[in-house]
Amino acid sequence: MKKGGGRTSRIRRRKLFRCSVSRGVNESYKPEFIELKKWLKDRKFEDTNLIPACFPGTGRGLMSKTSLREGQMIISLPESCLITTDTVIRSYLGTYIAKWQPPPSPLLALCTFLVSEKHAGDQSLWKPYLEILPQAYTCPVCLEPEVVNLFPKPLKAKAEEQRARVQEFFSSSRDFFSSLQPLFSEAVESIFSYRALLWAWCTVNTRAVYVKHRQRQCFSTEPNTYALAPYLDLLNHSPEVQVKGAFNEETRCYEIRTASNCRKHEEVFICYGPHDNQRLLLEYGFVSIHNPHACVYVSEDILVKYLPTTDKQMNKKISILKDHDFIENLTFGWDGPSWRLLTALKLLCLEAEEFTCWKKVLLGEVISDTNEKTSLVIAQKICQYFIEETNAMLRKISHMKDEEVTLLNQLTLVETLWTEELKILQASAEILNSLQTPFRVLVRVGLAQQQGQALLFPAATGKDALGGRSAGQHHSLP
Repeated sequence: MKKGGGRTSRIRRRKLFRCSVSRGVNESYKPEFIELKKWLKDRKFEDTNLIPACFPGTGRGLMSKTSLREGQMIISLPESCLITTDTVIRSYLGTYIAKWQPPPSPLLALCTFLVSEKHAGDQSLWKPYLEILPQAYTCPVCLEPEVVNLFPKPLKAKAEEQRARVQEFFSSSRDFFSSLQPLFSEAVESIFSYRALLWAWCTVNTRAVYVKHRQRQCFSTEPNTYALAPYLDLLNHSPEVQVKGAFNEETRCYEIRTASNCRKHEEVFICYGPHDNQRLLLEYGFVSIHNPHACVYVSEDILVKYLPTTDKQMNKKISILKDHDFIENLTFGWDGPSWRLLTALKLLCLEAEEFTCWKKVLLGEVISDTNEKTSLVIAQKICQYFIEETNAMLRKISHMKDEEVTLLNQLTLVETLWTEELKILQASAEILNSLQTPFRVLVRVGLAQQQGQALLFPAATGKDALGGRSAGQHHSLP
């Protein structure tokens, strides 16, 4: 008998593959993590469950030292380890923040503290934490403009808004930075540069956890909910994982508990939220492979691309969709076109004599088989358009990767986004094709019935042959 071909062998191979993919390389021996561990211990935190490791696909993260069971506490980080606005107010910056008018935002306070502490170098009390933070980020605001131009249109628009927002954040903060000159021997312009503030902004935006703080008069009324959590922020995101994380007011610790079991030496994840890939790239600078929340957005111009330009009611239909919030968040997902997308298309495909039924469409009612079929046909055309556009974009990116070597990592990131969107569109195309099949059967049955009527009643014409409607109008199939 041939060895290795049985059920037990197959199970063993699957287990080995699963472990080889998820198992990381221990990095706890590296100097920066040794220093971080000492620093955390001085602040009353010791971790017995997790160790830093590097994983294929996700990079640096945390690996379980032992098997973890559902509901188990995996991290309990004392408040003394967190960087919050309270930390900033207690620091040398507190006096300057308290007297500045108008009051700076909590975000500006945290960013200022990070830039200042990073500038302090070895003198900073937070040096062990600052040493393990990324030196650069991959949020759209950090990418080259030619790379951002490769984004899908909805994401590109948001990326440009993000860049404008950060630039305004920097410009509006320069006077405040100038007020800090007494703290530094060097010119504050060289310390609090746009590049330095951008790094700090990305650090807070991508790594902060939610901790609600009491409102202080020295800060603006913007939400004061940021907290940087050393070590804890090494946990990577997985959309499949559910965890419970919150600041415990009684223990004064930020605590994370598992919501599922985790085997020894596997990467431990948290979930940043049910975000699609465009949102993940915009806010955190990465794309999640096989993300169940991933989708492809349909903009208004594409929504109407394949509708007849002769429809005199089109403007009214678009107005109705906007008034009832059905013009945005129209998507294709792993399970096909979203209900919102199909509903919008059904309303847009209403015939003149059906237009008075538009409220029923928004409530999910079926108006006619013709309307159902036409909306699916339009959805197919839109899906096919996106597939062709995505393939063209992937070819363009592949060519740029050969030409723009210095942008290789950025281009690979965008390539991953488009590749995932192509998979979604291909899945949607298959689903739409299967949804069309019942209508094809109905059409054949309807034609056969009409031919039978013509044989039985050869004199029947016009409305008699088509159930009461003139021969030139669409009609519902029996």
